[in-house]
Amino acid sequence: MATRSEGEIVEFSQVDSERFGVRVARAHVEAKNFAQVLDFCAAEQINLLIARCSTKELATAQKMESLGFLLMDTLVYYAFDLEKRAIPDDSGRAHVRSFVPEDKTQIETVAAAAFAGYHGHYHADPRLDPRKCDEGYASWAVRSCTSKEVATEVLVAEIDEKIVGFLTLRLNRPKEVEGVLFGVAPEAQGIGVGRALIVSGLESCKKQHAERMVISTQVTNVPVQRVWCRVGFEPAHSFYTFHKWF
Repeated sequence: MATRSEGEIVEFSQVDSERFGVRVARAHVEAKNFAQVLDFCAAEQINLLIARCSTKELATAQKMESLGFLLMDTLVYYAFDLEKRAIPDDSGRAHVRSFVPEDKTQIETVAAAAFAGYHGHYHADPRLDPRKCDEGYASWAVRSCTSKEVATEVLVAEIDEKIVGFLTLRLNRPKEVEGVLFGVAPEAQGIGVGRALIVSGLESCKKQHAERMVISTQVTNVPVQRVWCRVGFEPAHSFYTFHKWF
């Protein structure tokens, strides 16, 4: 959940380190930078490296496995081409609007419920405290409301004036917006709240003159992927997430 500047390969993650009580780094690993990432971890006395590797880099992934990296999840990205596709209508029950500061507590509550026990790469690691893994998503949602480095926009979905879902957006580059964190309260799932948020996210991208919106989830999270496909998103690329304990 640490932010990373364009072109950065590896960095110390202050947020993860404080949460789990060990020195944590995050990296995007490729064959050409693998040695550099390992050198950084040695120099910075990193205890845990969270490393993403493109599924196209199979030889690199196999090398990582041979060195004790453990596969924790597979992240799939979907993309919507705003120049080629029309944004679909949404006539669901949920009303979607922009976040206001007073929403922060409700967003934290929705995130805590939506991601309780969510089997992402944190929960997949038996060496990490499950309770702290749960806390991570709620904390991420709150930081999205308070830091433009984490999210440039937050949308909330309401039913009967109660927040039941949220979507955080980040401008990756002038023409691309990413849906970073997406959560719907358990009691509001399956009634179109997720679709309403995604459609509103696309409309926001259009207003910013973005050419595409991307969003990601675990490969096992099939229900959400079905929603995205029905809206018009298409598979784009994917990454393995490895953990390496030193």
